[in-house]
Amino acid sequence: MTDAVAGRVVLLAGGTSAVGRVAAEALTAAGAHVVVAGRDPEKLAALASAVSGIATETVDLTDEAAVIGLAARVRSAHGRVDGILHLVGGWRGGGGLAGQSDHDYRVLETSLTALRHVTRAFFDDLVASPVGRLAMISSTAVARPLAGGANYAAVKAASEAWTRAVAHGLAKAARDAGEPASSAAVVFRVKSLEGLEERVATEFVALFSAEASSVNDDVVTLDA
Repeated sequence: MTDAVAGRVVLLAGGTSAVGRVAAEALTAAGAHVVVAGRDPEKLAALASAVSGIATETVDLTDEAAVIGLAARVRSAHGRVDGILHLVGGWRGGGGLAGQSDHDYRVLETSLTALRHVTRAFFDDLVASPVGRLAMISSTAVARPLAGGANYAAVKAASEAWTRAVAHGLAKAARDAGEPASSAAVVFRVKSLEGLEERVATEFVALFSAEASSVNDDVVTLDA
């Protein structure tokens, strides 16, 4: 069912990748208002040409002040955000444990920084929404980290911990308000996104039709 996402405002954070395009198409087809945020204006323009009706925002999601400004603009244009799909990522690795450089770690860490900034800036929106949903893309490497991917697995593990903390915060906000839970945060683990673009989009759209309490704090492994 897609009725639950119709009319909702969904932010794709770092959504200029192939999975971002597929997610944008699926969400707009389901009737959602999609905002794609990324740092590359050329990629955003190409996506806007490919997917009719989406809005784009050029922003560095690792810049806290810029993300706060993004939140203000989105609220001004759309009222609030109901869903966030966090797609900021990338991979660096190889060379065994000795090859896990600080430089590579810092590059990978930007995905966690962006996740922290975005979820903090839009947390109240998710709480207020009748169907607030957050999903982030993690990796099966968290369950079985290898020496050559230690930096990557460590950042993904930290990102999962942050997302699960958001899930706790959403549940606590509902309890404190004496209301049923309406919002949820979920981790999607994949081995690789290649070939899973449609699956990720489908699973994310489906979250809006699920009971919040049944999916909040879930860690779901997606296979092709």
